[in-house]
Amino acid sequence: MSEPSLKVVALQGMGEVVAGDDLAGVLLACPVDLHDGDVLVVSSKVVSKAAGLSAPAAERNSVIESQTVRVVAERRTPRGLASVVESVAGPVMAAAGVDASNVPAGTVLLLPSDADAAARELRARLRELGAPLVAVVVTDTAGRAWRTGQTDFALGCAGLVVTDDLRGTTDAMGTVLEVTEQALADEVAAAADLVKGKAAGVPAALVRGLRAFVTEDDGPGARSLLRDPASDWFRYGHVEAVRLSLGVPRGAVEPPSVTPESLPHMAQRALEVAVVGAPGAFTGAVVEDGDQCTVTVTAPDPYVLGWVVARLTTALWSEDLEGTVTREPGVDACRVTARATR
Repeated sequence: MSEPSLKVVALQGMGEVVAGDDLAGVLLACPVDLHDGDVLVVSSKVVSKAAGLSAPAAERNSVIESQTVRVVAERRTPRGLASVVESVAGPVMAAAGVDASNVPAGTVLLLPSDADAAARELRARLRELGAPLVAVVVTDTAGRAWRTGQTDFALGCAGLVVTDDLRGTTDAMGTVLEVTEQALADEVAAAADLVKGKAAGVPAALVRGLRAFVTEDDGPGARSLLRDPASDWFRYGHVEAVRLSLGVPRGAVEPPSVTPESLPHMAQRALEVAVVGAPGAFTGAVVEDGDQCTVTVTAPDPYVLGWVVARLTTALWSEDLEGTVTREPGVDACRVTARATR
């Protein structure tokens, strides 16, 4: 029995894809012979270009909003507000996948809203034009929550087994595997990205050696890889999770910045979060005190006082600050000393 092997080949000579192009015809014009069982891996960018999914760059923020299902995290950057969101296309990604690279100046490109459907349509068109039985994977690029850098993943898929479920089988030591489910479509996308890429202007690649995973039917598609809410342990960034739990609407208080901020500014923002929806009158002030700062909250009603201060210690935590609460006997004031923990 021969050793398993994989061949990954860039599809050269595609040229610039524009709205209205027959993408299947463009792919078949590349000087690569397709075989039964091959996988064509195509950047979502050329799928979007062929479909005319562009918008003026001046409308980028509103376009991102229109492509957002749920905001996971927002941060201020020197270039403006950056967001990680659940996109209309399905995955959680930066700016809902709205991209300004490798597009004409003054425009941005949107992701296909249903990349699985785009993959199925492309596969059907390839067969219509005489291609053999191949699978199609539509890819995009995203970062990962616990690692730096970006990698390509399967945004859409047709004709390829998306996961190789090894649960119930045994490893080399005879141990029964209980959780191993190989994300095959994502691994194919990442492998193909090693020979294509934005800088090289090569948006498609052929992967050969996976015949056992290429199917006659289109299959469930890449959207089946998305976690449902019940199994998603990390639906929000820690700042957003705290604010949501405190009932603070999005936009009521500015997001933190990715650049260093002063301790008083961070403490003031925590105070603003804490007092949203306060049930009575109060006053609050932030005073810098060397490498610490003091947040003083005063209220005539002890209930209101306790309500604000309890929320304040939680809001400080979301800023990576630690709050120590002290109160002078007989004085309707709580003093919270905020100390940076980083």
